[in-house]
Formats: sequence, structure tokens, C-alpha cells
Amino acid sequence: MSDTDWTLAARAHEPAFGDYIELLKPRVMRLVVFTAFVGMVCAPVAVHPVIGLASILCIAVGAGAAGALNMWQDWDIDAVMRRTAARPIPSGRVERGEALAIGLTLAAFAVVMLALFANPFAAGLLAFTIFFYAVVYSIWLKRATPQNIVIGGAAGAFPPMIGWAVATGGIAPESVLMFLLIFVWTPPHFWALALFRNDDYRRAGVPMLPVTAGDRVTRNHILAYSLVLAPIAIAPAFTAIGGPVYLAGAVVLDALLLVGAARLWRRDPDSASRDRFLAEKRFFGLSIVYLFLLFALLLAEAALGAAGLTPAGWPVLV
Repeated sequence: MSDTDWTLAARAHEPAFGDYIELLKPRVMRLVVFTAFVGMVCAPVAVHPVIGLASILCIAVGAGAAGALNMWQDWDIDAVMRRTAARPIPSGRVERGEALAIGLTLAAFAVVMLALFANPFAAGLLAFTIFFYAVVYSIWLKRATPQNIVIGGAAGAFPPMIGWAVATGGIAPESVLMFLLIFVWTPPHFWALALFRNDDYRRAGVPMLPVTAGDRVTRNHILAYSLVLAPIAIAPAFTAIGGPVYLAGAVVLDALLLVGAARLWRRDPDSASRDRFLAEKRFFGLSIVYLFLLFALLLAEAALGAAGLTPAGWPVLV
């Protein structure tokens, strides 16, 4: 092989900028940034736009750091799952050691800068969130118990609390409710994914609920968690961050979620695999829209409040 051929071969295996972006899990980052932004905007203390933008960027970088550390830990699992085999590490485009170095560096940078831009409490919450996702969930829970996503889901539920803490320097019942909303939403959302990706998780040896308990038990859990989630989604309407717009939207979204969960629960276990796949994927997609719209409604209530359009006498119970 000529020198030119060796150079071309080396370049073919060099990671592109997009590979490093993929390492940060940008899809997950979008939800983290959005919910953190809603938590910050809904807080009763106004944040200077420059501080707010800088804080959101720090939270995004922290989320990316957690994603890189998760990919560093899960490289062997990702390599045998069709959904993840093309990720940067198992595909050989990024070295595993690079992912670890990137994750740790970005995590330290995000936490320190958030402490400087906002406050130490918000930075501490961000540091704990990264630790929880990278260590508690990725290293410990994911491979140890079918309750991995139940406990580990807390990592994805912290961002609105971090956003709230950026503004206020602390926590409040409203930020706890936003946390609970995502925390209880996470298991049925991911169990729906695990149902139509069951073969992947079984092949990788990940003890997701459909692998350890089967289809029927998983669908029972999805329905049960959806029933618990519905009143939690209503509760913010009767706090300082809620109002009639949020209440009306939450009632409609709850109805759609519960109908979807009931349909999935009633699904014929002997139906064709394609029909099962579509039913499970449909609920998975519905759950994403459900959470996004609930937080969009909170954002709408914040905008109405800032414009002085919140109705007088609206019952605030918390």
C-alpha cells in the first residue's frame, strides 16, 4: 500500500466533528434544556437574560457530559444492540478513552461555570445529576435490576429543578412537582421503548422489565404508572406556576395518555408482531408529545403571568 493509500485509510477512520456531537446525546440534551428552561422561567425570581442563557448552556454541556460518560460505560451493550451499534464508540469512530476524557472535562467545566454564572446550589444539583446518571444509573442500576429506569429516571427529572435553582438558589413545591412529573413519566415511557426493542435488551443482557417479567407484566406497569402520573400532571395547575390554560391542557393530555395506556394494556398478546410493534411505538411517541406539551403549557402560563393575564381568584393550593 502506498503512502497515499495509508493516509486515506487513516483519514477514513478519523472521527468527524459530528461524531463528538453524537457522543453528547443531542436528542436527550434537547429535552433537558427545554425542561430546565421552563423551570427557570416559571420561577418567581426573574433571571437576567445573559445569566439565563449562560446557565442554560452550562446545563446543556452538563447533559452532554453525562451522555458521553454513559456511552463510555455502555460501549459493550451498545455494540450488540441494533438501535445503538452505530454509535461513535462501538462503531470505532471515537476511542472509549476519548469519551471518558470528554465527559469528565465537560462535566467539570459545566459545574464550575454554572456556579460562577448562577449559584453554588444550582451547580451542586447539576453535579449530582451528572453523577446520578453516569454512576448510579449507568454503572450500577442499568445492569443490576429491572427497576433500573424507575430509580435511574431521577437523573432526567432534575433539570427543571436546576433551572428553578438558577433563579431562586433553592427548591420549592413547584420545582418538586416538575421533578415528580418527569420522574413518574419516565418508567412507562421507557418500558414502551423496551417492549418494541425487547430483543435488543435481551441480547445485551440488560434486565429491562420486558426481559425479566415479560410483556403482560410490563403493560400492567405502564397502565399503573400512567394512572399515578395523571393526577401528578394536574397538580401544578393549582400552584403558582399553573392556571386554567395549563389545567385544561393537562386534562386533555391525561385523557389521551390514559386511553393510549389502556389500549396498550388491552392489546391482544397473540396479535401479529408488526401490530404489537406499532402499538408500543405509538404509545412511546405519545408519551414524548405528552411531556413536551405539559411543559409547554407551563411556559404559556408563565408568559400569561408576565403579561398580567392570569385570572384573579385562581385557587393556589401550594
